[in-house]
Amino acid sequence: MARGKRELQEINAGSMADIAFLLLVFFLVTTTMDSSWGLSRKLPPPLLENQEPPPPIKDRNVFVVLANANDQLLVEGELMQISELREAAREFIANPQRKDDLPEFKEVDIDLLGTMMVSKQVISLQNDNGTSYNLYIQVQNELEAAYNELRDELALEKFGMKYSLLEEMAKSDDPAISEVNKPKVKAIRKVYPQRISEAEPNESGS
Repeated sequence: MARGKRELQEINAGSMADIAFLLLVFFLVTTTMDSSWGLSRKLPPPLLENQEPPPPIKDRNVFVVLANANDQLLVEGELMQISELREAAREFIANPQRKDDLPEFKEVDIDLLGTMMVSKQVISLQNDNGTSYNLYIQVQNELEAAYNELRDELALEKFGMKYSLLEEMAKSDDPAISEVNKPKVKAIRKVYPQRISEAEPNESGS
């Protein structure tokens, strides 16, 4: 007598869906997303109706940096290599010799530091539509590095450690460490505020 064919048992797919869901949840909980991309810039608030526009900034207080469509860097109208930009920006921001053609200063009372002379500096960054992304990022990096180096030097002088370390400690999960260092970070930023103003790209290839 011939044996009947054994029927194949169906696989319960319900449990597979549960396992897939659990794996997805595990992935979302354990994976950290890289948030280092992008540029942190604070945009000026829009003018309210009937609000007076801000007074014009004196030329001596503005450092004009142009990355043109030919991937040339022009600083204050003069050609400059990207390797020279950081030092030029540092000189402008700090104006250590108080030159008449570099930014003015004003006295500001700053917690933890007392009365400090704060520069009225503004860096105006302009680009053409043809400017390469690579040059744009290099310029941004050099300008930010100029501010950070000056902040590091001041933090070492006043608090005995670099600004970059103070900033890390201010973000600590330990409230005691964080609360002690947040005012120090704020004080250093008040002496060297990062003022980078970006204009709309030009159509010109100059």
